[in-house]
Amino acid sequence: MDFDDTPAEAEFRAEARAWLQAHAVPKGHPDDFSDGHADESVPEAVHTANCQRWQRTLHDGGWAGIAWPKVFGGRGGKPMEASIFNQEQSKFGVTTGVFAIAHGMVGPTLMRHGTPEQQQHYLPAMLRGDDVWCQLFSEPGAGSDLASLSTKAVRDGDGWVVTGQKVWTSQAEHSNLGILLARTDADVPKHKGITYFILDMSTPGIDIRPLRQITGHAHFSEVFLDEVRIPAANVVGEVNGGWACAITTLSNERAAISGSDRGKEFNLLLELARERGATADAVVRQRLADSWTRHQILTFLGYRMQTALSKGTPMGAEASVLKLFYAEHIRRLAALALEIEGPEGQLWRDARGDAFWQRRFLAAPSIKIAGGTNEVQHNVLGERILGLPPEPRTDREVSFRESLRAGT
Repeated sequence: MDFDDTPAEAEFRAEARAWLQAHAVPKGHPDDFSDGHADESVPEAVHTANCQRWQRTLHDGGWAGIAWPKVFGGRGGKPMEASIFNQEQSKFGVTTGVFAIAHGMVGPTLMRHGTPEQQQHYLPAMLRGDDVWCQLFSEPGAGSDLASLSTKAVRDGDGWVVTGQKVWTSQAEHSNLGILLARTDADVPKHKGITYFILDMSTPGIDIRPLRQITGHAHFSEVFLDEVRIPAANVVGEVNGGWACAITTLSNERAAISGSDRGKEFNLLLELARERGATADAVVRQRLADSWTRHQILTFLGYRMQTALSKGTPMGAEASVLKLFYAEHIRRLAALALEIEGPEGQLWRDARGDAFWQRRFLAAPSIKIAGGTNEVQHNVLGERILGLPPEPRTDREVSFRESLRAGT
């Protein structure tokens, strides 16, 4: 495992840091928008506009799509360089958060499965910040078992007509494009009858209904599609071959979640404990030590991913392990923070730090679901890493229509 930058990486880091110091606002600045999604006082539309302006600044400065090939409008650099830039950018009051789906999931999928026309039309626009994308995958009856989706697409002339419902769609209200999975053949096994579409979110027949979360924020929505027309040119990959495209998207989603910056929470917890005099309590000190240990483990897991990027080798189980570990870490971290705050931990509007720890505590369970549930990740690790027998699957070889009749 490598802990230090190579000379070339150190030079790149210095260049990135100098550019950011000249163009980005610092943390804590009145124009800081780095925590926009978590700050419910900032309207989603305002945060989206801030991200778009910053993405255009990155593009104009030559820092957009660092690891994307030049043919797609990127810089043609190494994945490690993109990781270094993200590390440096996280120290400033800026973010490209609303483009996580576009850059981290849609872009790699189109590069691998898209037509040349789709690549030329959509990829450069992503890097300019023109388009905000959402992901229309999950359904009320198809979450962890995504291949059980029932949203239907029927061929009609030179296009497709889609009817169904999606749920837990991030930033749907503020996206102008989406990636959509729909069933195009119910007479084959469920994984083989799915097609992957690009959807213009302004198309008639789309009804977006925000879902108010326990934090009070409405980042997610349910989306109803009533005879929505999609041109045939918007099919990505092969008709009925959308599961391969979906796997590419989901793999990149897990890597994106695992690669997020996780460092600030422990430092904020330690700051809170010192401020409240809780470090004099032996039990609290022990729990802080435990939190620090988990924080260090996360750091070293991150180094393993960073080393893989630096050497250009594929990541193994690091992303799943890191995601699982972080889900438990943030749950315990937020619970300890509220205990340290004592009765004030029950406050909301008048809580210290804009209710940072209250929001983290309420949002922590969602980390166990995002990017594939903890249970799904455990299955992946058990089957693909430990070589354990796979779970029984009774519907793998029967058609989707038959599985519905059988109730499986």
